[in-house]
Amino acid sequence: MLALENVGYLAGGRPRRVILRDLDLELRPGELVALLGPNGAGKSTALRIAAGELRPDQGFVRLSGRTLDRHTPLSQARLRAVLPQGDQLSFDLTVAEVVQLGRLPHDLHGRGPRDRLLIEAALLSVGLDHLAERLYPSLSGGERQRVQLARALAQLGEPQREGVDRLLLLDEPTASLDPKHQHQVMALVQRLTRQRIGALVVMHDLNLAARFADRLVFLKDGQKLAEGPPERVLNAQLLEQVYDLPFTVRPNASDPCWIVVPGGPSTTLGVMP
Repeated sequence: MLALENVGYLAGGRPRRVILRDLDLELRPGELVALLGPNGAGKSTALRIAAGELRPDQGFVRLSGRTLDRHTPLSQARLRAVLPQGDQLSFDLTVAEVVQLGRLPHDLHGRGPRDRLLIEAALLSVGLDHLAERLYPSLSGGERQRVQLARALAQLGEPQREGVDRLLLLDEPTASLDPKHQHQVMALVQRLTRQRIGALVVMHDLNLAARFADRLVFLKDGQKLAEGPPERVLNAQLLEQVYDLPFTVRPNASDPCWIVVPGGPSTTLGVMP
């Protein structure tokens, strides 16, 4: 399990600016949690703190029951994989070689028979197995995003040992994707949670979050405003409070999930039966 306990974070400068305040957040194996809120709410900062990239000014982060400072970077990398926002990789590596980087925490070279199988399976799962030998810089932004997801999947690909959590931390994984691939990626992440992988996903698309997430966490101005399953917390009043914009929220007549539309009457339609 991953837990942020009373986490606070201040940005640099004078005076320092509060980015997160008193944030409590848990991620358990087997669930998909969507972290939502407007730009500047602190979502990506919370994910970077959860990943150990940033150190909180207040509070603690626990991974598998131990604070992060009691984990080496290598042990963290064997327990959780991170898909950050943006892509800085510009080397002329092939797609397969980029995905192979995910195996390095488990094997110094990542070239063993088991590694090759996991790399092939990860590329197949994101629909890019046919591009394995393409040079990574030649891909579109959406294709690169899916390659990076495959790299994270390869990192988690070791068979689960009893009592060992596996976690996936994703910062806007659908941002560069068309609607078809957005749904495919979120459906894949949802399937992974059925294998006892916990997924924390920073998102902006409320409809994708409502369809795929087990739990929604709303942040605004660095503080948690609401948390719970979509059918309990998705209502027009909360969304207007979070985004300063009226919303219409209604159940989908042909599917057991919500439809969220910005604008329109700010009314709560109640909890779906």
